Amino acid sequence: MRAILAEIGLDHCPNFFRDGQFLAALAAGGLFWLALAFIFPNARPAQFYLGIFFSLCVLQPFMEELIFRGALQGELLRRVWGQQKIIGLSVANWATSLAFVALHFIAHPPLWAVAVLAPSLLFGHFRERLRSLYPPLALHIYYNTGYFLTTGFPT
Repeated sequence: MRAILAEIGLDHCPNFFRDGQFLAALAAGGLFWLALAFIFPNARPAQFYLGIFFSLCVLQPFMEELIFRGALQGELLRRVWGQQKIIGLSVANWATSLAFVALHFIAHPPLWAVAVLAPSLLFGHFRERLRSLYPPLALHIYYNTGYFLTTGFPT
């Protein structure tokens, strides 16, 4: 069991909340939501449903990180070609992020689907940098929560 947890990055939790890059990623999320609030001043949650919140902000990010950063990126990093860098990021991270974007075309308009590329690459960066799934999982939950609290939950 421990080997499986290690393979997907759940065997240890580094002290990532002290990492300067991680703190910068948190701040960037807050600045993004602030910008969204100014660009779309009328987009506010009309109603708040705990079930929808839990699904969009906790369950879905957990499942996506487990599948994409844990399983897929972890597996691609085992290959020599997956470890090669393009613009400072691994091929494994790029491939995983492109698959992540493709998944978002199912439920999002094209522009928003493509917009998840940057956060996905960031999540992948922290998966590799800290060798754990916990930092990208925390960021994903944080980003989704901020996004949906800023732009509104679907009803």
